[in-house]
Amino acid sequence: MEKLLPGGNGSKELYFRDNFFNAGVTEILNEQGESIGQIDLKSAFGSAIDVYGQNGQLLYKGRFPFFSGEWEITDGGGGQLGVLRSRFAWFTKKFTYETDGRGSYDITSPAFSKEYEVSDESKIVADFKQVNGWFDSGAYVLNNQSDHLDTYELVAVIMGMHEIQKNAAANSST
Repeated sequence: MEKLLPGGNGSKELYFRDNFFNAGVTEILNEQGESIGQIDLKSAFGSAIDVYGQNGQLLYKGRFPFFSGEWEITDGGGGQLGVLRSRFAWFTKKFTYETDGRGSYDITSPAFSKEYEVSDESKIVADFKQVNGWFDSGAYVLNNQSDHLDTYELVAVIMGMHEIQKNAAANSST
């Protein structure tokens, strides 16, 4: 399976974004601005994505199961890898990514910040920040140092977090 090496093994920053219309294909870029993969936003309702590697191989899928607020991550063949959940916290944005056999990871950010940290039980294993501009709906830069979470997998997790946040904002405005 084609994968980008985790950050501690040589990869640096990775750039990716949501599509303004929540559907279609967007590029995953390295620090030099070269395409190293794609995200296929499967529907205008943000219910599913596919993450492809540099050679066009399907690596990960993310989706909301029917009537669920949890975001499931699977490998390209559909094997369950983990579940992302939003957690209630005062003055903090908090999510938990529970993997099958690789531990649990907290994703946290101060309430009004656009910078996030991904940590396991002992240390920060990745960080990312939202760098969207006026016309971008959700652009991110990711730096992964984890030995257990693939960088493309984290792209699927971050896009899931973004979808959970968009759903929460839509629900609170109605």
